[in-house]
Amino acid sequence: MVTPQQVPPWLRRIASAVIDTTYTWVSPLGAIGPDDRRGRRFGAFGKGSIIAFPTGAIYNERWIRIGSRTMIGPHVSLTAGMAPGQEMVSDPVVSIGDRTLIGQGSYIVGHFCIEIGDDIQTGPYVYITDQNHAYEDPDVPIGRQWPVESSVSIGSGSWLGAGGIVLPGARIGRNVAVGAGSVVVGELPDHCVAVGVPARVIKQYVAGDGWVATEDRTVDNHETPASHNSNTGNSEEAPQDGPARTENADGTPNDVGTVETSVVKNVRPAVTRAARHDG
Repeated sequence: MVTPQQVPPWLRRIASAVIDTTYTWVSPLGAIGPDDRRGRRFGAFGKGSIIAFPTGAIYNERWIRIGSRTMIGPHVSLTAGMAPGQEMVSDPVVSIGDRTLIGQGSYIVGHFCIEIGDDIQTGPYVYITDQNHAYEDPDVPIGRQWPVESSVSIGSGSWLGAGGIVLPGARIGRNVAVGAGSVVVGELPDHCVAVGVPARVIKQYVAGDGWVATEDRTVDNHETPASHNSNTGNSEEAPQDGPARTENADGTPNDVGTVETSVVKNVRPAVTRAARHDG
């Protein structure tokens, strides 16, 4: 048996060209469209939509619905349930809206309810699921405990960066940008930017102000916090910047700190002038 490494260079070039041409020709034929036999297995498969070739794992299509003019990239796994032939308790289990783009190598693994809206785009290798492992019983291996499910929704117009993960119970609003590699575990409001593990909002659109960083909003709305005195139980104003004030034995204010600061301010210019004069 001749191995690829033993093939002569001239024959390797010919074989490479043939394989490349064949793959380019076959790829459009291997894609799944609404009029294909495989496409008709889906609960819905909108006009102009396509699942690119080669596909990832796809099964239980009956409980999966795809809108119109939606593109699902190559190597995307799109499943309902744990195994082919499983009867599902909800319909649809996975729904993808119109004009949505799912990046290559992504996983959409539904068991109960995953709703992906219209005009959504994801980067490659995004993972979306509505089921997670349980670990309530510390004496039973996690893999043997019954998993928990919680529906997932992604609002229309949103963008999920490469490698993002959306876990059970996530609620992503409309026109939300989720940074690459972020993990969404809760709710994200409309018109915001979220990043991190877990994903947190760092910027949000505010009517009249435009896109505002959440830190800026915190500063703008900030009030001087009151500190709590654990000895008296009373609230006190937070200390202000500036020199500390002390009291004399008779209780009168002692402005030593203020005086010292004033002296230092007056001495420094004098020292500087003296140094210049000596030079």
